[in-house]
Amino acid sequence: MRTAFQSRRRPLRIALRATNRPLHGIEESFQLKSTFLFSILAMVSAALMPLAAVSQVAPIHKIAPAEGTETSYKYEIYAGYGYTSLNQVNGSRYGLQGPELSVTRDFGKHIGIIADGAYYKYPLSRPVVLGLTNSPVVDSVLVGPVFHANIWGNYSGFVQVLLGGIHTGGYNQAPNVSFAGGVGGGMEYKVSQHLAIRAAGDDIASSFTVIGTPAVPDPAASGLSPHRTRSSRATFGVVYKF
Repeated sequence: MRTAFQSRRRPLRIALRATNRPLHGIEESFQLKSTFLFSILAMVSAALMPLAAVSQVAPIHKIAPAEGTETSYKYEIYAGYGYTSLNQVNGSRYGLQGPELSVTRDFGKHIGIIADGAYYKYPLSRPVVLGLTNSPVVDSVLVGPVFHANIWGNYSGFVQVLLGGIHTGGYNQAPNVSFAGGVGGGMEYKVSQHLAIRAAGDDIASSFTVIGTPAVPDPAASGLSPHRTRSSRATFGVVYKF
């Protein structure tokens, strides 16, 4: 009985062993695949770590502007010395000098609109007008387009067309303010990123009626006829751009 029972259990053990072999093979294959995948991930991580370290340590540099490019500003403020001749005043011998100011709104690097104001009070010498002990005073406000262009290096030039009004005080003239206009231009030398030195000039036309007085008789005063003249102006000063 015992020998028969043992003989019966023997085939069962053999069958169980046969069924367990494929399971061990699958487990071993899974372990090999897992080890291989972990090895690949470790290699990729090791390759990416230096790149991540460089990206964290390396400083962020600003992109430098290309050579030959210049920063363009929207506004310019000019202040300087100004001189004007007095061709609108009969018998004038010397011109007047005084401050000149202007503000320019630029639309890009080459085109802008300028508003120019000047006040000429101080004569170069006396008498300014023959027969008069006092001297006239001229003030003006002119507006117009301006065109810029780079000439060479730090040197640039501009051309402007101005229209507005001119008042001549201290002299018997009409109207009180005359319509005026003209064309001018100048040059600038860039000292720094925001500062420049400017020298400019223009020729401004106006139309006044000269009224004769007993002190200064004027034959042209008969009939209050217009007296059209052109007066040359010059200025030298500093420009601030922002």
